[in-house]
Amino acid sequence: MASALKNLSSYDESSIPSAEKMKIGIVVSEWNQDITHALYEGCYDALIKHGAQEKEIHTLQVPGTFELPAGARLLLAKQKLDTVICIGCVIQGETKHNEYINLAVANGLTSISVMSGTPCIFGVLTPNDKQQALDRAGGKYGNKGVEAAVTAIRMAALKGNTEKEKPKIGFM
Repeated sequence: MASALKNLSSYDESSIPSAEKMKIGIVVSEWNQDITHALYEGCYDALIKHGAQEKEIHTLQVPGTFELPAGARLLLAKQKLDTVICIGCVIQGETKHNEYINLAVANGLTSISVMSGTPCIFGVLTPNDKQQALDRAGGKYGNKGVEAAVTAIRMAALKGNTEKEKPKIGFM
């Protein structure tokens, strides 16, 4: 397991671009709220740490993880954002519901990212049990919300850099 080898909150802070001029959306699931809100706090704090302005962070809560893509789409329809971070947690249960939900959310966020040109970050925990989720939401493996924030900043900066380049002929 990759997390067992690494604290999710550890990264080279000097390699992260400034988020000072970025407009960032965060969509957070209310389901498993003790976990998702801990992820949200880690995410929000990391954004502020890297220069994001409070007034430029737009948060939307949705009922569950399955609703994250719809929430991302709603935020993008209301705001011109540089990136959207989607935070959720689907704990494996006695059925395969988690596999269906996780796949649908991943596909939905990928589609929205590609169609809108705005990176939508998959900040969803997919643990086998609640303890694994707690370990990744501020516990012994750090906070995956921090990882989602760092990914969002890097992708928004990448998007900004590619938009400044002169258009080329052809597909790429």
